[in-house]
Amino acid sequence: MAYGERGRRVPVVDLNDRRALERHRPADPATVEEARGLKEAALLDFGLTESAVASWLYAKCHHQIPTTAVDTAAVVASGDGTCLLLYNPGFFVRLGLDGVKFVLFHEARHLVHRHLFTDPELREDPVFELACEVSINHVALIRLGREQLPLLEGRPTGVDPREVYAAYRADLTAHGLEPVPYETFIETDMRVYGELKRMHRPPVPARRLCVHLQDGAVPADQETVDGVASSALLNALLAARRGHAGAERELLELMGRSEEGNPRAAKLWGNLGAGALRGETARTRTVDWWQRWLVDVLGSKLRDGERLVYPKKRGALLAALGQDPMLARRGPVRDKVLVIAYDTSGSMPAHVIDWLTELVGRIDGVEAHWLSFDAVVMPFAPGERVYGGGGTSFHVVADYVEGRTEVNGRRLDVVPDAVVVLTDGLAPPITPAEPEKWIWLITEGGSEWPETHNPAMDCHRVTTGSR
Repeated sequence: MAYGERGRRVPVVDLNDRRALERHRPADPATVEEARGLKEAALLDFGLTESAVASWLYAKCHHQIPTTAVDTAAVVASGDGTCLLLYNPGFFVRLGLDGVKFVLFHEARHLVHRHLFTDPELREDPVFELACEVSINHVALIRLGREQLPLLEGRPTGVDPREVYAAYRADLTAHGLEPVPYETFIETDMRVYGELKRMHRPPVPARRLCVHLQDGAVPADQETVDGVASSALLNALLAARRGHAGAERELLELMGRSEEGNPRAAKLWGNLGAGALRGETARTRTVDWWQRWLVDVLGSKLRDGERLVYPKKRGALLAALGQDPMLARRGPVRDKVLVIAYDTSGSMPAHVIDWLTELVGRIDGVEAHWLSFDAVVMPFAPGERVYGGGGTSFHVVADYVEGRTEVNGRRLDVVPDAVVVLTDGLAPPITPAEPEKWIWLITEGGSEWPETHNPAMDCHRVTTGSR
């Protein structure tokens, strides 16, 4: 997927080859630094106010490379599960901050579109490609508060929705048909497509406008697109449920635009439990937010080069069969070390412990260490009885995990990649040596202090009423 302008060319190097991209005719260092600053400022604005979805999506593009191998900008979804943001430094500098924000929003929306709309017949229809450009640019104009597309050398850099509507209106009127008002024409993505198909001669986008309109020009592995886009939507959804008004508005708008005539999108939103934003509840199953969140976070925490992934196709099949999600390994990687600590100072929900045990047992290539704790740490094996009932101390867990103390004459002789703590949170806070590795699951009625701690740690409330 790539944003384009008139006179584009096919990329001259393999867009999966990061070293080749960096080596290809490097831009002037001052231009590269200015472009990087514009990119960072745009992404910061997305996260603060303008697009929670784009912010989360680009957070998952772990490689953001300035390169002259592309004329404008592109998001590459490669077959190894990684996403790259590529941008031409000179192009970004000439556009300025507002133009850069428009281009990055456009590209993020294209990635989400490719996740939500996968019908082969639609993808092969050039009229649908134009409908996507019209819909995406209309939303970008509205969300970013712009009156027109970014200009480069006095010309618009993409498909102008109102120009397309004017051509649509002229075509239908010339053939005795009644065009709908612009507000109706642009209402949903499929409505744009349906109205364009009413034309006697529907327009198609010029292939030179965007590289992503040229078959095979930019790698877009569907499994990678699904993994990154669904993860970004899930994180935005969690933010909305935690009170982020901007994320809620954006997701409601995206749901409304994508569900009409698109059973896949409706099913994907249902699987995410997004209907809760409208006050709807799934009738056939419980959407366990914390479980989905934990699978997503673990997939990130346990990444090391080739990473643990959530396989979308198999995951969708398991979900349809009523089973829980699981992680799978992509490629040859070392075993990951995971520590799971249960607070046994009070009553911990048994079904949560069972689910965690089953989940970790399904993660390929993971060495798990199980602890129960109250005022002391008590390692155990799954299936063994756990003891507790005393006061709670997180310090004893940190001391053991970080190798400062012994239990039964033995120290933990490994360095964990992630530490999951199931607790009510009701004990003095701690600051672990590596807080970015810690994941806190807080039971109902507990304190979510890790989320507001400095530094903040991954934290989510589990629902003890879940199965």
